[in-house]
Amino acid sequence: MKNQRSFSKLLPVLFGFFIMGFVDVVGIATNYVKKDFALSDSLANLLPMMVFLWFAVFSVPTGLLMNAIGRKKTVVLSMAITFAAMLVPLASYTFTVVLVAFALLGIGNTILQVSLNPLLSNVVRGDRLTSSLTWGQFIKAIASFLGPIIAGFAAASLGNWKMLFPIFAGVTLLSTLWLFFTQIEESPVEGKTSSFSGCFALLKDITILMFFLGIICVVGIDVGLNITVPKYLMERCSIPLDKAGLGTSLYFIARTSGTFIGAILLVKFSPRRFFIISMVAAIAGMLVMLAMNNLWAILVLVFVVGFAVANVFSIIFSAALMKKPERANEISGLMIMGVAGGAVIPPLMGVVSDSMGQTGGLAVLLVAMVYLLFCAYSLKKA
Repeated sequence: MKNQRSFSKLLPVLFGFFIMGFVDVVGIATNYVKKDFALSDSLANLLPMMVFLWFAVFSVPTGLLMNAIGRKKTVVLSMAITFAAMLVPLASYTFTVVLVAFALLGIGNTILQVSLNPLLSNVVRGDRLTSSLTWGQFIKAIASFLGPIIAGFAAASLGNWKMLFPIFAGVTLLSTLWLFFTQIEESPVEGKTSSFSGCFALLKDITILMFFLGIICVVGIDVGLNITVPKYLMERCSIPLDKAGLGTSLYFIARTSGTFIGAILLVKFSPRRFFIISMVAAIAGMLVMLAMNNLWAILVLVFVVGFAVANVFSIIFSAALMKKPERANEISGLMIMGVAGGAVIPPLMGVVSDSMGQTGGLAVLLVAMVYLLFCAYSLKKA
């Protein structure tokens, strides 16, 4: 009976990760909006920027907000903002309004990512937290994968791609009500932090700082590969963009399957051991890939690298939460702020690529992978 009650509390929290994946619709939406309003690339790219920006702005304040109103209420607030974001383009469809809608989506998603992970720790035992976070990332990946499919279905069968917004709004409302009416006992917050300085002071802990930089690296690897793999395939294999773009799709499939397998294996394997094996495989796969010219060989290695790094975010995040569980709210805010920091690595790759080609750009990711391997070995001390 107790297990049934715990499972009934776990389900609405895990379903929140599905709502978290809605933010990735910005990728396909950017293409539709660019076409609808005949925008230049620079203007169209304001859309993902409007989403990405808020991870830097609202992550830490959300950690402080959880101290004031609690984790569950903060998650419900984030879903309410997401629901509003889905309704805005239906009221009026102009480029300015779309920017506002995706700004709201970014704000809601930032708050959701910061608050949902600590809330999960209230319904899952500490030794199962890493596996549960990985299940959450798998559910998020499913939503990310379905976004373009739903947009295509809406355009072809419902007459307009924007019909995906009421679909997403309905699912968000369902998730909000499900969680709202689920009773979850939250752990009392000890030593509450009421200032930004107190929150950032956590970075003085060398382990927390290491995890924060680890989040920056793993997000940088994720974004860097998504951007660079098609260009690398065009450079090495002389294929057109429409075919090279399949490399990104393959990477996404690898990450989705990797989180599914990882969620199962992390129940039996220690996160440290799993982390070390993953990074050794990722580094080996990247080194071999940089020496290859064969299309199929490169695609196989893209899958290997994507599969290997799929669970790193969850492992680092859970390790950070368990390092100081009494400060989980603030730590969650700092870790999610590292998602915005992932924008640091791709521009650096671009600078290197301009002088050394796409191989040089991808080599930058090797440095990030080596750092993550260092983090993996350091987990024993965490």
